[in-house]
Amino acid sequence: MPIDWLARLRPRRAILGIVALAAAIAGLVAAESGPAGENLSLRMAFVRASTDLAQRFEPDNADTAARVTLGPGGRDLRVAGDLMEGVSARVASLLAAHPEVRRIHLTSDGGLVEEGLALGGLVADHGLATYVPDDCASACTLAFVRGSQRYLGTGGRLGFHAPYEAGLFGQAFAVDSGPERAAYRAAGIAADFTAEALAVSSDDIWIPDAARLLQAGVVTEIVETDRFPDSTLDDDASPQAARAQVLRNLPILAEADPAAVDKLAAWYRGGYVEGRSEADALEGLQQQAAAHFRHLFRMADDATIRALGHAALTAMRQAEGEDRSACEAIAGGDVVVIEATLRRARHPVPSVAALIAQARRMGETGAAAEIAASDAAKPRRFARRGPGRCGARIEAVRRALDRPVQEAAFALRRLLLDDVPEVVGVADP
Repeated sequence: MPIDWLARLRPRRAILGIVALAAAIAGLVAAESGPAGENLSLRMAFVRASTDLAQRFEPDNADTAARVTLGPGGRDLRVAGDLMEGVSARVASLLAAHPEVRRIHLTSDGGLVEEGLALGGLVADHGLATYVPDDCASACTLAFVRGSQRYLGTGGRLGFHAPYEAGLFGQAFAVDSGPERAAYRAAGIAADFTAEALAVSSDDIWIPDAARLLQAGVVTEIVETDRFPDSTLDDDASPQAARAQVLRNLPILAEADPAAVDKLAAWYRGGYVEGRSEADALEGLQQQAAAHFRHLFRMADDATIRALGHAALTAMRQAEGEDRSACEAIAGGDVVVIEATLRRARHPVPSVAALIAQARRMGETGAAAEIAASDAAKPRRFARRGPGRCGARIEAVRRALDRPVQEAAFALRRLLLDDVPEVVGVADP
């Protein structure tokens, strides 16, 4: 769940008349003026008035505060969202009730420095490991660096910048970075890294690469997505969010029957609750989606099957020299891999989405909406074949496509779909 940090770094805005701001500034200037009042910085008066009014008139942000939940088995605590007032208190309550917690998942674009520091204190006091599966920026890093072990998921990002206070009209006013510097020092982060991080403008973000993070001691280990329980639904575990995540992972499912997508979303959400890893979840989604599309195409007409064969042949040729396992999956009729391979190659073949739509029209009795349990339980077909056979599969599909439409479709059903349709009207020998 990548975060648009630069957009989110801009402070929340409060709507207030300019007259009120002018009056506040005038009051501050009058109060602090005197014989030396002429030396009073008008800018400082503006800063104080702006930040004071922003805090006073900022709308209640309870709805935007991070979601704090206990993970499966009680060993993982999940924090996802803005670190607003009260988040660390909720974490403290859960830790008191569940002393078996050993790791905290962090997904946040930041929030209040005080909350980041308080959360980091809890992490350190309880000896927790910290894990960032996706993104953690600004105040979130103050919590992350206090972990006994600090894990960053492959593709995850940490974002750093100087602290600031939000003004009434979206301004970012620089403040003392002493608390952040102390927190990084307490975590043993390299001094040069800390200096560089806190030198970044408050309206910018620095995202160091993994090598720099490891070298500076910010991260202790980069981990794959099969290491810990899935965190993709940490900020929202509703059925709707699970469905959105499924479609985000496999966009081609937007062309599937909605009932089939709902079943996949329910399976995905159930695995999240049970503690399935993100890698296992995606693998399962791919297998079940492939099984659904294979089942769907078995009901398609000969012309559609022949078009699918052309798409598969093009995709296999594309994958042959790049990804042998993908080539084998395509040879097993994996429409998910066919579509992904062609999309990456930007190849102008007949749209796989259009072929799916055509197959769906032919199966509108409702049978196509079901994910065949027997297919879903099978390992993907390419896993049953020996390595190095992609060239032979390409040649077999090419030969099938050279035949007349009906014969081509018959051969392709066997090659791609493990399907041997009945031949009607042919006498037994």
